[in-house]
Amino acid sequence: MALEEGKEIQIYSSNTSSSGRLVTPFWKEKYERDAKKYWDVFYRRHQDKFFKDRHYLDKEWGHYFEAEDGEKLVVLEVGCGVGNTIFPLLSLYPSIFIHACDFSPRAIDLVKQHKDYSENHINAFVCDITADDLSNVIEPSSIDILTMIFVLSAVSPEKMILVLQNIRRVLSQNGRVLFRDYASGDLAQERLTSKGQQISENFYVRGDGTRAYYFSEEFLTNLFEENGFQVLEIGIHNKQVENRSLELVMNRSWIQAVFTTRPAIYNLVGENGNNKEENTGDIQFSKVSLVEADDNDVDISEDIDNLFGISHTAYEVIKIQVKGNPFKIKALSREYQHTCKSTGLMLWESARLMCNLLAYNSSICTGKRVLELGTGSAGVCSMVASDTAEIVVATDGDIESLELLKENISSNLHPKNADKVLIRKLFWGDKGDINAIKENVSSFDVIIGTDVTYNPEATIPLFETAREFIADRENGRQGPYFILCHIQRRVDEASILSAARLKSFELVDRWFNGVDAGNGIIDSWFLGRADFIKSDVQNASLSILLFQPVVRE
Repeated sequence: MALEEGKEIQIYSSNTSSSGRLVTPFWKEKYERDAKKYWDVFYRRHQDKFFKDRHYLDKEWGHYFEAEDGEKLVVLEVGCGVGNTIFPLLSLYPSIFIHACDFSPRAIDLVKQHKDYSENHINAFVCDITADDLSNVIEPSSIDILTMIFVLSAVSPEKMILVLQNIRRVLSQNGRVLFRDYASGDLAQERLTSKGQQISENFYVRGDGTRAYYFSEEFLTNLFEENGFQVLEIGIHNKQVENRSLELVMNRSWIQAVFTTRPAIYNLVGENGNNKEENTGDIQFSKVSLVEADDNDVDISEDIDNLFGISHTAYEVIKIQVKGNPFKIKALSREYQHTCKSTGLMLWESARLMCNLLAYNSSICTGKRVLELGTGSAGVCSMVASDTAEIVVATDGDIESLELLKENISSNLHPKNADKVLIRKLFWGDKGDINAIKENVSSFDVIIGTDVTYNPEATIPLFETAREFIADRENGRQGPYFILCHIQRRVDEASILSAARLKSFELVDRWFNGVDAGNGIIDSWFLGRADFIKSDVQNASLSILLFQPVVRE
């Protein structure tokens, strides 16, 4: 794929042999136990707007649906979702009859509400294919074609054999299983591995609690053959998908196969596009080589928001009042926080407290150059500071958080204030990021950090970065200040103070949950403001530490 000169290319490797950090047994059991609930919530949020209709099925497998004169094919769609397979098929082959089942009652309700749903052509029903016997609903050995499109991957590997035994009961002796699902080495697998969302080998949980297995040809072939099926076609399909807004190219891969319950002879496309036969006893079989897919064939059942974080529907709008001014902050809802490793997508208690302090004490930022470290996506402190500051630079190391931060600032600030806020990527200690910011603002009078001291390994880089940016102290001039507001988590206060001293900061005031243990600077910020203190502090043990740089000799 040709790209413009200078465009960043980011293609993840396919090294799936190394496992990431596994989720705990507690979460593994919970994801299994609550699988139906997670899928039901998924369809409640997305309705029928998530997956695209699968019109490529006719191109790939159309000849299987061409019945002889007078013959009426019976199809079973396992894991039908909201009907993205069955309704396109019915529009092309109106003579077929389709049984359609899904784990989610909400998905089946949406199928039945579709304008093209008719009981004369479709029998839609709820079914857990790992536990509910299909033959109780469908006549045994009656299905001519069975489709499994991105469904087996949602089943835990230990239960996949139950699925195959179940579908084999209703599949006719000459029946076909048309299969498409995630392939090992797909970009989404690499992303989930790096985010610590691995359940077991090749099995992962997404941010919304739904799960996905990534198949190799060997695993899938063995799985079906050991359960009474034979392989007619199988191959990995690959597509490099370019996303211009994120400036990267993504390796997307899926596996496609056709299985049957009886021996057959098939010639399939082998390497270099030539026919190639392999003798496997009573069946001649050849694998499909790696296929470069057409754009219309790409169906990974995964949008970019999900791939590089979580679905946009996983967010909620949090309404807060700051000195009488309303803010609507888009942030990650609680039900998605269990797998999200980006703490910047949430609105923390310390940010709520600090933004009120800045609003009621405008002198802290008036006419000042303000830097916020670890701003996250909410940005409430930067937004409040922009009302009186000369300039505000809001920073974070997480690209996802910065994208949402832009959205929150745009939707909450008047343009004259929004123009004073610069949004910049900053990994603490990264010289490139630091120098890029210094091209705009060389030093800052006020540096703010809320809930940025939770990672022991990041504490020293935090103070090192703050030291790079903080202005020099001048006689007769108040400040400059580095203000930290936090709830004590994995890093105790002694460790924070040790890192501060190491990077030439001195503590000038300290406040803990309503008690000022220093010289009264912080305490003065709270005078006459008992209402917001009570609302923002009563359920959290919040601390504020006020630092100044040691005078350079």
